[in-house]
Amino acid sequence: MQDTPKIIAFARWCAERGAPVAAEGADYEDLWRWSVAEPADFWASVRDFFEVAMDGTPAAVLSGEMPRARWFAGTRLNYVDQLLRHPLGAEPAVIDLAEAPDGELAFQERVLSWSELTRQVAAFAATLRELGVVRGDRVVGYLPDVAEAIVAFLASASIGAIWSSCGQDYSPAAASNRFSQLEPVVLVAADGYRFGGRERDRREAVKALLAELPTVRAAFLVPRLANGSVPGCRPWSEALAIQGAELVPEPLPFDHPLWVLFSSGTTGRPKGIVHGHGGVLLEHLKSIGLHLDLRAGDRFAWYTTPSWMVWNYRVSGLLLGAAVVCYDGSATSPSPDVLWSLAARYRVTFLGASPGYVAACEAAGIRPGEHHDLRALRAFGSSGSHLPASAYEWITSQVGNRVEVQSSSGGTDVVTSFAGGAPTLPVSPGELSGPCLGVALEAWDSAGKPVRGETGELVITRPMPSMPLRFWDDPDGSRYREAYFSTYPGAWRHGDWVTVTERGTVIVSGRSDSTLNRHGVRIGSAEIYQVVEALPEVAEALVIGAEQADGGYWMPLFLRLADGGRLTAELVERIRAAIRSGASPRHVPDDVVAVDVIPHTITGKKLEVPVKRILQGADIAHAVDVGAIDAPAALERFAEYRAERVRELRRGDFPR
Repeated sequence: MQDTPKIIAFARWCAERGAPVAAEGADYEDLWRWSVAEPADFWASVRDFFEVAMDGTPAAVLSGEMPRARWFAGTRLNYVDQLLRHPLGAEPAVIDLAEAPDGELAFQERVLSWSELTRQVAAFAATLRELGVVRGDRVVGYLPDVAEAIVAFLASASIGAIWSSCGQDYSPAAASNRFSQLEPVVLVAADGYRFGGRERDRREAVKALLAELPTVRAAFLVPRLANGSVPGCRPWSEALAIQGAELVPEPLPFDHPLWVLFSSGTTGRPKGIVHGHGGVLLEHLKSIGLHLDLRAGDRFAWYTTPSWMVWNYRVSGLLLGAAVVCYDGSATSPSPDVLWSLAARYRVTFLGASPGYVAACEAAGIRPGEHHDLRALRAFGSSGSHLPASAYEWITSQVGNRVEVQSSSGGTDVVTSFAGGAPTLPVSPGELSGPCLGVALEAWDSAGKPVRGETGELVITRPMPSMPLRFWDDPDGSRYREAYFSTYPGAWRHGDWVTVTERGTVIVSGRSDSTLNRHGVRIGSAEIYQVVEALPEVAEALVIGAEQADGGYWMPLFLRLADGGRLTAELVERIRAAIRSGASPRHVPDDVVAVDVIPHTITGKKLEVPVKRILQGADIAHAVDVGAIDAPAALERFAEYRAERVRELRRGDFPR
């Protein structure tokens, strides 16, 4: 039986030490109010409760305010140190699963014990040092969701190198757009992966990527398909060849960079977001330890890819002594039963997946609770987009009403959740249970005033330790300030539309900016334009990712064709293929539509956000100031398109 939720134990512990919270520990609202009113006291308590070892005494836990807030200045630690505090020996640390080659609902399995994980991390860290990799150098991974990605990350972090990764469903060009900014010295890649019953040989992609990264001094190839080598890559076995190495993480300043995650805007290359060792460590201990209630011996699975911040978040399950479960394969092939089968077979404690996966299960009529032994499953997590009320009801009826549903919303920007659930919070279908501890979340109107019961911008009013240290290649911090603090000086504007209800729950309506966020994997519209507008038939493109009321995500691509051009079926297929190979197969548009005019602001920026709002049902007058655009009449075409789609959906003629 699960012990008292750790969040209650934490609240009691804080109350005993004088914090103004309820002594019985069960009043979440009370605990949250203190966590945002006194952030220095709260985060110092997180450090002490989880016994985080730091060298040195900070002059102050928190100094300054956003965007220049600093945490625990003068202290030293290493993210990897916290993993080594769990002497679990032969117990599983990483369970690495892949699709079976015969297409059956089965898994190829590898298990790294805590001892073996430590040995491999120590060996690769020694190899990196032998290659001359030093503190601040960059190591990058072009990998599926496999154990080697975790080993490479931990080894890099242990010596103070900076990690970054993306999945192999990204094209070499898309991966290079990210990695080339970092000038990495080491690349770890896989020869391919199996997905949906097919082998995806990525050796040519690795070769092409390596050619785009001239700073790489050494590259290692992980043999997932074992189909052969790649010129310039050494076998992964050589990465682990040093025997008897000891893992001794290097003490680093609290805000030393841990990893760079990429989140794309609407123009230019993807932005590199730099997070620090100490901030991530404290935030993930709080989030995974208190909100998810994970602890030693649990098994933490979340269907993800190294392109998505959830991969980084899930790795941090190791900080609590939980085993993490990787899965390299399709979640819906040969049937949507895949993740439930995985959860049953490997006695998963906490399972996470996207709302789209839940919708696929519901549509397929599967009954996981009847067909699988899910007694070990305590909670189901969902992120990446809105989880509709019907999905909560399906999980309750078809998985089990004892399984807690934790829907959350956060971002790559802070590599955690702003709002979500907790063991002591009630669950309201279709809503997030509340702001997370330490997150001073409000909804603000255009005048910068907090609102309740109506939609506003998601704003954070107090610092969080896992806010970015900076953007990569942004020496004066101007891009960072522009991204989050230009709308409301001194407050973080995240770019989500949210409603904070009178009950304190949070409803996320979607992105207020134009980042394409399909199933939690983000890509900038600029990356789509780079591919599509290179075609001679296309004069200009506008791509929109619109969250739907039913939890779906609709992504149409609008084209202004070159003079005399015509949108044929053959051209549509070429466009889809170009996006699939040149940008991302996850962001192939649902519909391709020819329009006469693509509207812009007077300064020449495409009207992505206003068009998105029109496609979601907003009136033109409420979506945009028509006096500030170059072609107001062009907006009528997008309103007509939405009306056409609504009519066709009602008739059942339009594909979802």
